[in-house]
Amino acid sequence: MSEYIQRVERLQERLVQQRLDGCMITQNIDLYYFTGSMQTGYLFVPSEGEAVFFVRRSVVRAQDESAVQVEPLGSFRTFGERLASLFAAPFGQAASRRLKLAAEFDVLPVQQLQRLQTVLPDVDWVDGSMIVRELRMIKSSSEIKLIRESARIIDLAFEQAIAALKPGMTELELISGIELFIRRHGHIGVMRMRGYNQEVITGMVGAGEAAAMPTYFDGPAGGQGLSAAVPQSVSRRPIQANEPILIDIGCCIDGYVIDQTRTAVIGTLPDDLVRAYDTSEQILRSVESMLKPGQICERLYMHSLQLAFDAGLSDHFMGYGDDQVKFLGHGIGLEIDELPVLAKGFSYPLQPGMVIAIEPKFTFPQRGVVGIEDSYAITDSGFERLTVSREGLIVV
Repeated sequence: MSEYIQRVERLQERLVQQRLDGCMITQNIDLYYFTGSMQTGYLFVPSEGEAVFFVRRSVVRAQDESAVQVEPLGSFRTFGERLASLFAAPFGQAASRRLKLAAEFDVLPVQQLQRLQTVLPDVDWVDGSMIVRELRMIKSSSEIKLIRESARIIDLAFEQAIAALKPGMTELELISGIELFIRRHGHIGVMRMRGYNQEVITGMVGAGEAAAMPTYFDGPAGGQGLSAAVPQSVSRRPIQANEPILIDIGCCIDGYVIDQTRTAVIGTLPDDLVRAYDTSEQILRSVESMLKPGQICERLYMHSLQLAFDAGLSDHFMGYGDDQVKFLGHGIGLEIDELPVLAKGFSYPLQPGMVIAIEPKFTFPQRGVVGIEDSYAITDSGFERLTVSREGLIVV
């Protein structure tokens, strides 16, 4: 049986558990996850029976790619009638009670929801985003294999970047070399994010005070960016000797991302920054020792806070001042901001198949950012480190 069909069946199990009649999937990434095709349309998954992918464009391509049945969407005004004719159950019950359908409220535009409400007036819509995200949280062996390949390619790019690193090179020049290399090796050209108004480029490469500049990006280091129109990642600032260079980069192969960070310096770093970097590695190693099924995500975050406090570095941990972020790590997969999140309030126990990027970092205003990030797959007995790049402070 196709892995995509198995995913649809798991979704149906959740719908039955929550007494929902069906789910309407609309977002590109979720459409791909459940069908194997990223064409524009609506995937309707009834709680029982076969799902149908109603495609606006391109029907021909969707028919070639999709693991589930494909139908042309046609006129949207008649979409409700077509659903009722194709799905006698549950829509045949609409005369006796209102149907309950789920949709991904976290990514579904209000305008699009209102259009669905117009053509399906006898439906109560509920938020199904957590159902979808929790299903995607557990990766299959084929998904983890693609993340391993992304890790292999970004490691090759990282080593090439370190070999090219020299004083006077701009941050833009450094990341351009990385982007060229990974693009030639199959990087799709984007790193997708689910969060509203959140974007990520290839990553964040920043040196000195440019790396420590706060920005809207929901991470411990945003970067100066090229302008106010792109207020994150690299700038045209020349990289100098004896300052921290944060190389937080990723790669996306066949839709699946890796996320890793290394710290480099041309020359030497001040002792306090070296100590902060060493602390980031100590935190990572300590958290690694806790990575096993059953461990609660929140506890990993709280443990890291305690270690940063014990080192006297709480003020600099995961950002600085009002710009500190409140997490230690995040799930990765088809998107860079998947579940689970290692943060307060996230009570998920670790499970085999989860893939998590863990990124203890320290920000020093006007001086730079130091830290490390590795990505891990949770296994039956512990974890597999997916990141393969060498660790330690990289001295050029």
